[in-house]
Amino acid sequence: MSALVTGDAVVLGLQTARLPSRALALVIDLAVVWAAYLLMSIGLGLATAALDEAAVMAVSIATFLLVLVGAPIAVETLSHGRSLGKLACGLRVVRDDGGPIRFRHALVRGAMGVVEILMSFGVIACIASLVSARGRRIGDVFAGTLVVRERVPSGRAMAMPPPPPWLVGRFAELDLSGVPDDLWLAIRQYLTRMNQLDPAVGWEMAGRLAGDLARCTGTPAPAEVPPAAYLAAVVNERQARDARRAFAAGAGAGGRGGPGGVGPVPSVPASPGSPVPASPAVPVLASPAVPVLPVVPPPVVDGRTPPAPAPAPSTGFAPPA
Repeated sequence: MSALVTGDAVVLGLQTARLPSRALALVIDLAVVWAAYLLMSIGLGLATAALDEAAVMAVSIATFLLVLVGAPIAVETLSHGRSLGKLACGLRVVRDDGGPIRFRHALVRGAMGVVEILMSFGVIACIASLVSARGRRIGDVFAGTLVVRERVPSGRAMAMPPPPPWLVGRFAELDLSGVPDDLWLAIRQYLTRMNQLDPAVGWEMAGRLAGDLARCTGTPAPAEVPPAAYLAAVVNERQARDARRAFAAGAGAGGRGGPGGVGPVPSVPASPGSPVPASPAVPVLASPAVPVLPVVPPPVVDGRTPPAPAPAPSTGFAPPA
């Protein structure tokens, strides 16, 4: 399965991370953490050289807990499940229900990681990940978390389904200026993968995304419209507006002066001997390349004036000179 981002900007419906990718991410994290721990230990060792043995031991234990335990917990909490190794391997830690992890989840994972990773050199974590159907270690089981893959090859991307025909154009007056980009991404990812989700989970996610969208637009979602259909119709309306803006921008660029456009016709100041126009509200513009011809009245045939020819329809292009 490919990427699906919920309203909390958390990936859901992805392939669970298996042991090789998790082991590589863990090696990267441990390399960074141990390097920081050694550097800090050397600095503190030089700074506490004058202290007694008990004080040095207390500082060493505090450094161990702060760097090897506290730092990974803080990183996972602040990054919502993305450590440096997981970010490099395209992995992320999420809750079982797909939501972002909080401090308590990272705390349980970090506390269990001391036993199953640091003290056992990762043997317990590897065995638990191999035994688990979803590749979870003991810390994931106790914390209620899951490590999933975020990166998916572009060739596996799926098209977004169109909205029902009876909803096309219904939300033309909806104000979409307050909808953030993260929510648009979440809705698009949900629509591309909603058929691969469990029906109950998909319905719950659609309702949550529809509620978020309604709060951002300031207009409640119609009660008679299913949440997934409402999301598809609003996304279709946004795409239609983007297409209209792009077309209008292209037409405006073609109507301006320069290559591909027709610039304004420069006016020629009248000479001292030229007559003054009868109506000053309508200026007479003349081009140096196009002479101004006198207006010839139509001929009178049998006492009747033939009707004037109908004006040519405007096509948006200037007629040839």
